[in-house]
Amino acid sequence: MSNYYKTKTIRTYVSDGTGAPKVQTKTVTIGGPGGSSIGFTPSSDFGDFGNFGSRGFDDFGGQFKIDFGDSFGGKGFGFDIGNKGGSRPSGGGSRSYVIGGGDADPGRRTGGSTIKVVAPPTDPDPQPKLAGRPTRVLKKNPFVGLKFQNPDEIRAQCLREGILFEDPEFPCVDSSIFFSRSPPRPFEWKRPHEICDNPQWISQGASRFDVRQGELGDCWLLAAVASLTCNPKLFENVVDSRQTFTENYCGLFKFKFWHQGEWQEVVVDDRLPTYRNQLVFMHSTEKNEFWSALLEKAYAKLMGSYESLKGGSTSEAMEDFTGGVTEMFDLQKAPPNLLNIMLKANERGSLMGCSIDADPGRVEAELANGLIMGHAYSVTSVVLADIKTARVKGQIPLVRVRNPWGNGSEWKGAWSDGSREWSLLTEDEKQEHGITFSDDGEFWMSFQDFTANFQKLEICNLGPDSLDEEDLSNKKKWECFKEHGAWIKRVNAGGCRNYLDTFWTNPQFRMTLTDVDDDDNDDMCTAIVAVLQKDRRKKRKEGLDLLTIGFVIYKLEDPNCGPLDMKFFKYNPSVAKSPTFINMREICGRFKLPPGSYAIVPSTFEPHYEGEFLIRIFTEKANVSGDEDSNMPRHGEGKEIDEQTSLDDDVERTEPTDQERAQADALKQSFKRIAGEDMEIDAYELQEVLNTVFTKEFPFPGFGVDTCRSMVAMHDGDLSGKLGYDEFKDLWEDLRRWKGVFKEFDKDKSGNLSSYELRNALNHVGFHISNRTFKSLVMRYSNKNGQIDFGDFIMCTIRLKTMLTSFRGHDPQNTGFAPYDIDSFIQTTMYS
Repeated sequence: MSNYYKTKTIRTYVSDGTGAPKVQTKTVTIGGPGGSSIGFTPSSDFGDFGNFGSRGFDDFGGQFKIDFGDSFGGKGFGFDIGNKGGSRPSGGGSRSYVIGGGDADPGRRTGGSTIKVVAPPTDPDPQPKLAGRPTRVLKKNPFVGLKFQNPDEIRAQCLREGILFEDPEFPCVDSSIFFSRSPPRPFEWKRPHEICDNPQWISQGASRFDVRQGELGDCWLLAAVASLTCNPKLFENVVDSRQTFTENYCGLFKFKFWHQGEWQEVVVDDRLPTYRNQLVFMHSTEKNEFWSALLEKAYAKLMGSYESLKGGSTSEAMEDFTGGVTEMFDLQKAPPNLLNIMLKANERGSLMGCSIDADPGRVEAELANGLIMGHAYSVTSVVLADIKTARVKGQIPLVRVRNPWGNGSEWKGAWSDGSREWSLLTEDEKQEHGITFSDDGEFWMSFQDFTANFQKLEICNLGPDSLDEEDLSNKKKWECFKEHGAWIKRVNAGGCRNYLDTFWTNPQFRMTLTDVDDDDNDDMCTAIVAVLQKDRRKKRKEGLDLLTIGFVIYKLEDPNCGPLDMKFFKYNPSVAKSPTFINMREICGRFKLPPGSYAIVPSTFEPHYEGEFLIRIFTEKANVSGDEDSNMPRHGEGKEIDEQTSLDDDVERTEPTDQERAQADALKQSFKRIAGEDMEIDAYELQEVLNTVFTKEFPFPGFGVDTCRSMVAMHDGDLSGKLGYDEFKDLWEDLRRWKGVFKEFDKDKSGNLSSYELRNALNHVGFHISNRTFKSLVMRYSNKNGQIDFGDFIMCTIRLKTMLTSFRGHDPQNTGFAPYDIDSFIQTTMYS
């Protein structure tokens, strides 16, 4: 490889106006090992470009490579040219292009050369995509680069060049800290070795005492981090204790978070915000320990900024550390078996958090008992302690709670540090449960006092994404099914059941329960349903906050039914629903249901609010039924209820009314008058014929010439550009039925249909529309208010019929796949 290599010295003169200018000198190197490079490596010798043969690139092979260096995250482009391609360039974010070559993979061939594009991976996207067009998600998402940051490759390049990593995806600027204001003081970004001598990644083992809150209101995150340290395996999966500030150090550290359904590796550089050489945000009690501070930075990067971490629920971070699902308990209405639930959760390594609701105007106010209102605590242990005295013998349930502030703000009641109740336990009993006393923010309470003084409890159940096979060997395993979805304005953002006219348009997911729980005497199945709204913290800088969300569950009599319509929801009650509609990242509910098929309908509280979400279904049994080779979605997997796009020719046709018969006669006379001797009309003449009738019946400006061209194309099999009278009669029959349905669904006689009603209207005339196709129709034919006028409705039905009829002609076996050559495809799509 011949590298492009250049070194240049730049001198900058800087003056503050009070003295002689200062000279700053900087040497810039482009290219070289691991840096920016441009080169071509031939696979065989050739003299010059005049030696190209008739086969163009196929006469020789080699690699042309452009690398942009570590300042751009190691991204680059590589072109494998001719022969057998050669090796593709490596590097995070590189894209490879193969041009020509006898053994290259088949692609589009142009002039004897093969061109193949190897595209980078993309984020899971619930939105439908059109092949060949870039998605808005990729174009707008500033954090899509996370996918391309390979820590091993970045570290290798940094070590080769002898430089420290500076993360281009999360730069050390004020906007990475605050998006809504300027910092209150001039923060300085420093690396650990600039803050202290002998920095340590983890000093003497990670523990809950390594987590101290800084100036950011993210106690919910700290509570989850403290709980995480209590489970060494979960902690190791997130933090990776093998990282150091000595061996192969290059200023890069990596973490792993469960992010909206997938595990995501996040790399950061180790520059941290400081003020007067002190860390500003999360830090360890030990001044030279930095895993917790960098964990917070990595999480801030994932969420968009440090400010995005202000305020939240402990359950958010607990899920992102484990991939589990969190249940919420109102301790004032606690279930009778809550103690047993907490004991089992503690044994299984589940993460737990608790809190007291804040009064208005009293955020994080300390109560007389020492507890803080509006503050997130972590539950770090639940035990049954043995009491053995001369007068008392038995067990008492105790709960250990930690205040992430890590100071003396602790519980002051019974079983608090140094209280007389501890005399009821032996020293051996205290040692067995790790009971110690100090002003460290951690304290014990009786279970009775815990439920009486705290108001909310969050338990993060660990699922298959949280534990490996070794962890699961002696434990019950939750089965988890997940699906991505979205509420889209004008399409399926229908709001809750209070809005019946639009509720039925919400996404609907099928759940089939087949096997009852092992220990259930009532033949019931346990299901935990959770709906998580995506990227809302990241979107705070756009003025968007959490939506108020919930879900409802309905019993299905037909397990293979298509999308449920308004009539179903009007006459069928729900069998279960989310505990409430709430503006939290995730809403979760646990249910006991008899075996059968169900529809889960997640929604926002009010209609017309957009957002993407992840739905997860946890069950004790796999609950998968049906034929795995079927084209229908497999039951139990949470698949969205859908139908295949098709045209039903056998739909019931209505008899024409007297008015329609009169219109037919008038149109016939107009046709004869305009057509002339050949009895054929073109699009312009058809426009004149139809508008004389339809502009009197509907408040619209009449059919445009483009709509009339589509009408001609629908019946113009020989590409003559004209309609004969028999073809015109077929067209009129279609128009008669379509205008009748339009009137039926135009309830307010406004001359417009709501986009939410478009699907029902199309169903009434024989069109069955998949969810994906329906979205594209709404985006194409409705206005910004979600209204579809008569002309656009007719254009939509005409093109649907033309395309479906053409597709059917290419797919006589009804397989859902049709072979098109390029000219037939363009002719069908353009002439319609």
